[in-house]
Amino acid sequence: MKGSTYRRCSCRDPKTGKELGTSCPKRNSRNHCTYSIRQELPPREDGSRRSFARGGYTNVKAAQADLDHVRALLGLAKADDPEGVQLVAEMLAEVSGEKLPLPDVEETRRRLKAGQDLVGSLTVAEWLDRWLAGKRIRKSGISRYETDIRVHLKPHIGHRRLDRLRVSHLSEMFTAIADGNAEVLEQNAQRRAAVQELATIPWKGAENRARRKALKAAIDAMPAFRRVTGPATRQHVKATLRASLNDAIGQQIITFNPAAHVEIDPVRKPKALVWTDERVAKWEQTGEKPSPVMVWTPEQTGAFLDFVAGDRLYAMWHLIAFRGLRRGEACGQPWSETNLDRHSLTVTAQLVQDGWEVEESEPKTDSGFRVVALDDDTVGVLERHRKQQEADRLEWGSAWVNTGLVFTQEDGSWLHPGKVTDLFERLVAASGLPPIRLHDLRHGAATLMLAADIDIKIVSDTLGHSDTRITRDIYQSVLPHVGKSAAEATAKLIPLQRKAEQEEQVRKAAKEAKRAAKAKAKGKKKGKAKKAAKKG
Repeated sequence: MKGSTYRRCSCRDPKTGKELGTSCPKRNSRNHCTYSIRQELPPREDGSRRSFARGGYTNVKAAQADLDHVRALLGLAKADDPEGVQLVAEMLAEVSGEKLPLPDVEETRRRLKAGQDLVGSLTVAEWLDRWLAGKRIRKSGISRYETDIRVHLKPHIGHRRLDRLRVSHLSEMFTAIADGNAEVLEQNAQRRAAVQELATIPWKGAENRARRKALKAAIDAMPAFRRVTGPATRQHVKATLRASLNDAIGQQIITFNPAAHVEIDPVRKPKALVWTDERVAKWEQTGEKPSPVMVWTPEQTGAFLDFVAGDRLYAMWHLIAFRGLRRGEACGQPWSETNLDRHSLTVTAQLVQDGWEVEESEPKTDSGFRVVALDDDTVGVLERHRKQQEADRLEWGSAWVNTGLVFTQEDGSWLHPGKVTDLFERLVAASGLPPIRLHDLRHGAATLMLAADIDIKIVSDTLGHSDTRITRDIYQSVLPHVGKSAAEATAKLIPLQRKAEQEEQVRKAAKEAKRAAKAKAKGKKKGKAKKAAKKG
């Protein structure tokens, strides 16, 4: 294909504004003109012509080097590969039109062979936008991805080319997030100190009013209180990026996922602890919970259920406490999937929050679709609840909202999961029991099933876990009496000589004590006899 270098003068006539070209009086000067190149490209599919053009070279040698570069790129696709020819031509046309640097020949050869984009100018931010737009998941999941991308990924690595993203770039990002946490904590401390100082300044007096005004202005100029980006959030940011890059690999845009290899601080999930008497006593003194995840004993659970027996949503509290449903699953459970005659319900839906909005969705995971067996007492509770709901429906008449759900508001409409949590916390506080979260009722149900020697697989299926390891790692809080029984049973399996000797010593000590007691009793008897003889 035709291609050439040529000399060009860009000077213009001051009157007409047209280029002077060969009539420029300075054209013959050695360093006056610049050099340009033009290379004919394969025609478009419709037969129209196109070319690669670039100018501004200071000498013919530099112009010829770029022309050779363009021709080398054109030579990557053979004549018997019309698709490859078109791809290379489109790439060169784009590079020419956007004035981009000429891509490396060997890198282009590799991309062409792998079926990847040849230009490689796609940035991380552009890819994340494209990836997010193509996701077909529930709205709350999209919102979480969008937050990770907007708050963390775009500001730190959005400007980088997707194909040149490296593990070191991600390490720098997470280091910057950690440094930002330190700055947030410092700014929060400064603002808190200023607010506390403001509270100590009296209102009366001109001097005090001036101090208060100046301090308020200083507080207004400070950054607002902010939350730090904790380990769990950092892990989620990493997971979001890793998922998006995996899809980029699937579309043959890149070949390496750096997010799969970057190391960040692991998340230490809090262990569930049981509210023993000692922990309750300390909580009453200090108001501090031993762990974010606390579980009631069977007696405490029973006391709570007795306390809320008259609550309109008692059946919900009972169901979560006994069968371990998630909050959203309980809120979204339909009567059509609740078979009280067969003592079972099938979890097929849930209500979830997106911000403060509520939407209906499928269960959290595939294993969330499950059949949950119901005991006689729970069936009785649900039957009484259904009768009360029928009475409510008749009372509301035409204003009743027929959602078909087991647990609803007074008019039959959806429960708001966030308001359910708030109600539960108020009921717990009013009961005087040590605090737990609503989700901790689920922990308690799992713990009770495990304490009752229910097979771990049945417990896992009841809770809707995909793996029994999840059940063991998260929900197996050992109740005190269960742990004591296990310890005693284990101790009896090990024969100890020391133990036998101790038991023998105990037996000897008991015999000596018995002998001494007999001797003492005999001595008392003799003494009484002597006193009686003297009196006689």
